[in-house]
Amino acid sequence: MGGRGGWWRGKSTPAKVETYTRWSFHTFPFIEVATFALPAFGYVPAPVNWILFLLVSAHAALAAVTASLTLDWTRGRRPLPVRLLWALGTATVVIAVVSLVVALHGPRGADNGAAAGTVFVGVLSFGIGTLALAVREARRMVFGVLGAAVGAGAVAVPAGVPAPGAAVAAGAVVLAAGFFTFTSAFSVWLLNAVYELDEARETRARLAVAEERLRFGRDLHDVMGRNLAVVALKSELAVQLARRGRPEAVEQMIEVQRIARETQREVREVVRGYREADLRTELTGAQSVLTAAGIDCEVSGPVTGLPAEIQSALGWVVREATTNVLRHGDAGRCAVSLRVAEGRVTLTVENDGAPGTGTGSSTETGTGTAEPGRGSGLAGLRERLREVDGVLRAGAAGDDLFRLTAEVPLPPDSVPERAPAPEPGGSPRPVPHPVSEVTS
Repeated sequence: MGGRGGWWRGKSTPAKVETYTRWSFHTFPFIEVATFALPAFGYVPAPVNWILFLLVSAHAALAAVTASLTLDWTRGRRPLPVRLLWALGTATVVIAVVSLVVALHGPRGADNGAAAGTVFVGVLSFGIGTLALAVREARRMVFGVLGAAVGAGAVAVPAGVPAPGAAVAAGAVVLAAGFFTFTSAFSVWLLNAVYELDEARETRARLAVAEERLRFGRDLHDVMGRNLAVVALKSELAVQLARRGRPEAVEQMIEVQRIARETQREVREVVRGYREADLRTELTGAQSVLTAAGIDCEVSGPVTGLPAEIQSALGWVVREATTNVLRHGDAGRCAVSLRVAEGRVTLTVENDGAPGTGTGSSTETGTGTAEPGRGSGLAGLRERLREVDGVLRAGAAGDDLFRLTAEVPLPPDSVPERAPAPEPGGSPRPVPHPVSEVTS
């Protein structure tokens, strides 16, 4: 059970939907045989009952293979199995007609009307429903169902079925074939929609990264472009003045030197702002990105009032955790909480849908080495937290649940003040709290 559960949890949502769809179509052959072939043993004598059973079983097996290969075609993994579809269509018509003729004109033909009707309608319905997997237009599906119904009525009358019975058979084909056709069309639509939504979520995450790169590029362009243009102009002026022996050339080069140093300072500020993550900004961005990706995200806890170096370290934890939630697993909910107590600030990121987490306990480490089987993201976070004497815990927190916890000690002067004890006969005096709560 644990192995199967891990196998299922390790699949993404589209893979789960595809597995469910395929196994649904794999159960159709058993339904076809159990509903339309096995009842023949109750009221049709041998060897007619065995003939009906073998015919329907062969048709069900052919339909199952055709459905599996056609689903691969809908996902673009193989060409459309045209020959197999033609074989299924031909087998559907032939087996339906043969079953009708054998049931009506075999031994005790007068008692075989129920077998004729059920086998005839069942084979046509399952055949048309399976062939609908290869049709993309709803109009053609409707034409296929109506054509099967008209053909059933046209074949039943020459085979010896009375006109009212042929009309009933045609109506039954419309209902049964229409139901299976709708099931096939809806299954394919749902499968494609889930894959498209998953691709859109990945595209949204990539766009967020690309937007951040563009922002960084724009900042560098604003800083470097203007200053380099000034440096080029002043350098050219200094060259012209130097050729003429003018002393102003030295002043121009001093100005070039000043601009170069100023540019270095501005570039450092840009890079520092890019590398140092702001905790409030990262929390807002994480909630926005996860919500856009269809993940319910809750953020709570104190945001302001923390030292800048601690905010930067925790901001990187939020950024890396958000990336892991988007890339790995199949989360539907994510909770980010920040708590300040006993001189420590604790950041907890918890999400469901973690693949293969099992029920193990989380691990704590303060080293900067990567663990076996893990990427360098957690190792980089541990290095950042180690600079502020923090530790990182990451691991399973229950079945299908993953928790990442970062704890950082606060400097003594940054610990929020506690409210003083109430005076005798009075209420406690309010003390401004340096940490503001933001809950979303």
